[in-house]
Amino acid sequence: MLPGPTNVPERVLRAMFTHIINHRSQDFVELYTEVIEKTQQVFQTKNDIVALSASGTGAVEASVVNLIRKGDKVIIPVNGEFSGRLAQMLEWQGANVIKLETPPGQNATFDQVKEAFDNNKDVKAFYVVHNETSTGTQVKYLDKISSLTSRNDAFYVVDSVSLLGGAELPVDKWKIDVCITGAQKALAAPPGISPISVSPRAKKHMIENPPPTMYFNLARYFKYYEESKHTPFTPALPLLYAFREALRIILEEGLDARIRRHKTCSDALYSGLSGLGLTPFAKEEDRSISIIALNYLEGLEDNTFRNTLAKKFRVLVAGGFGNLKGKVFRVGCMGEVHRYHVMRTISAISSTLNMMGYKTNTVDALQVAEEKLKNL
Repeated sequence: MLPGPTNVPERVLRAMFTHIINHRSQDFVELYTEVIEKTQQVFQTKNDIVALSASGTGAVEASVVNLIRKGDKVIIPVNGEFSGRLAQMLEWQGANVIKLETPPGQNATFDQVKEAFDNNKDVKAFYVVHNETSTGTQVKYLDKISSLTSRNDAFYVVDSVSLLGGAELPVDKWKIDVCITGAQKALAAPPGISPISVSPRAKKHMIENPPPTMYFNLARYFKYYEESKHTPFTPALPLLYAFREALRIILEEGLDARIRRHKTCSDALYSGLSGLGLTPFAKEEDRSISIIALNYLEGLEDNTFRNTLAKKFRVLVAGGFGNLKGKVFRVGCMGEVHRYHVMRTISAISSTLNMMGYKTNTVDALQVAEEKLKNL
């Protein structure tokens, strides 16, 4: 139950165990074309897709170096580790970064974003971390942002590394210019493939303003795919096989059904864990579907709790980041997560707390969770 990398289905793992093919062959064309077309379906877009062999951070950085130039004005909400890192990337690229900073656990409101646009008519781009993994918060007004970016044709960029495939994010409908995710989160594939969708106007800008970099120059990927359905550099072939299988599983389940399952399991985890006396870290209206961040009970030691949970019950959860280290723990709710994972996690956490001297009512917590799961 980590917030990533997540559990990977056996089908996906088995897909990696195959012969290494020539990445300039027809076999590769068939593999990569299917990956691109199925990724477009999951992103709900007709935009160009680059299935980058890199971590999610690499794909996010690629979006920055291909889109932003020195002096460009960029608006970005910042409320945790990953939005802070993205803001830093933008600053290193020379951007004039307008940070809408809020305390960890709560997001900038849509009105605050609107005010930033009102006060900055010359903004070049709006960047946003859809799901702040470090604090368990999720931005829930992404459907309204294009009404602001369209005023002056600002680019709209979404880092959805830890949520796409587990929550609604129709790229074309919401007019997102660049969207990034990671295979190892809600898509339930091994880490190492990070897809990027790029709108026609963002693509045109990238081609006309190529960055001084080789590997992350997305214009090269566009050119190679259009000419031969190849990639400019050797991709992570076993991971592409695994990613293709994960995409097949997603589309077999159906994207709407998958999103409903994530939301149902998330509601059950929040309810059941709250029933044990634990309190979510994030404000209620900003809480993430895929990352449940919980405050530690007074006196509960981080490593002791997580190690006991792992060794005695084989349930893995993550600790806090930075200033939140030792103050919160984080439960992942993404990818393969289903009824069994929810109920076992609540039961294991309850048992661990009881072993450490904290009295909990396991039966009541499980009953609350079961009620949430009844339609799953």
